[in-house]
Amino acid sequence: MELVANTSLAKAPTALQQHVLFWDRNNDNIITPYDVYSGFRELGFSTIFSFGGLLINIFFSYPTRLAHSYLPDPFFRIYVDSIHKAKHGSDTGIYDSDGHLRPHLYDELFDKFDESGTGSLSVSELFSLLKKDRVAADPAGWSFAFMEWWTTWLLLQREGRVWKDDLRQCYDGSLFWRIREDRMNKEEGWKQGYGWKDFYRSLNTGGTWKEWELRPKS
Repeated sequence: MELVANTSLAKAPTALQQHVLFWDRNNDNIITPYDVYSGFRELGFSTIFSFGGLLINIFFSYPTRLAHSYLPDPFFRIYVDSIHKAKHGSDTGIYDSDGHLRPHLYDELFDKFDESGTGSLSVSELFSLLKKDRVAADPAGWSFAFMEWWTTWLLLQREGRVWKDDLRQCYDGSLFWRIREDRMNKEEGWKQGYGWKDFYRSLNTGGTWKEWELRPKS
């Protein structure tokens, strides 16, 4: 999957910059609230969820603005070139302080929490990961980490689990372009993730929200 180059960045983009480039709609180093909304819609999220994504701009605009000015951005825009300043506490540490990926920490994450040995993480294993990463007196970091993993699971889950190869593409941003391309292919589409239809259908037919448990085994 070829990523769209961002010519507004002075250097080769870091992994964290690549992670957010999907939302830089016009390749200008700026992510507006509308960019966030439209990006989530293209990934298949509902209108309500995509509006909720505007919290990203509210919380992360000012940290990225600090590389350019001490004054807050009146339009809550996020600056891609300084996205590393929006790193929060209680995270996995897979991105370093400059936004570069630490592959050894990524592999260690699965070594520690993939109890099934399938190269994937279940919901309970993700909660164990969140508990491990929590540091004292950091409710903001706890909340951001939960929202990020919750969104990741909703987008990526297959058979109730987040798979290592998919998550790796999420970290470097290539996954989002792949999902958009798959969704544009109406015959195939994006077959992963979890939405309201899955929730209600599984409750009605099997009395459980775990809809993957109700699918016929191949």
